[in-house]
Amino acid sequence: MKAARLFLLAGACLLLAGCLEVEQHPPWRHGQYDGKADSLPQQRNYHGDRMAWTGTVINRNWHQDEYQRIGDRGADYD
Repeated sequence: MKAARLFLLAGACLLLAGCLEVEQHPPWRHGQYDGKADSLPQQRNYHGDRMAWTGTVINRNWHQDEYQRIGDRGADYD
């Protein structure tokens, strides 16, 4: 009897879980997406100057140094 009650309770929980799904589609009006427009990084941070943004990314990549990150300047491990 206790197992049947537990089975019915689990079944009811599973049925209710399907009813709680939230609508995940974006809103559309007049055939156009009616949400916030996503801007590209160079538009947001560099006022549309793609060359400045690319130069900043390349410069950052060139100056990354693992020795500075770990604080070890090439110690000899003999």
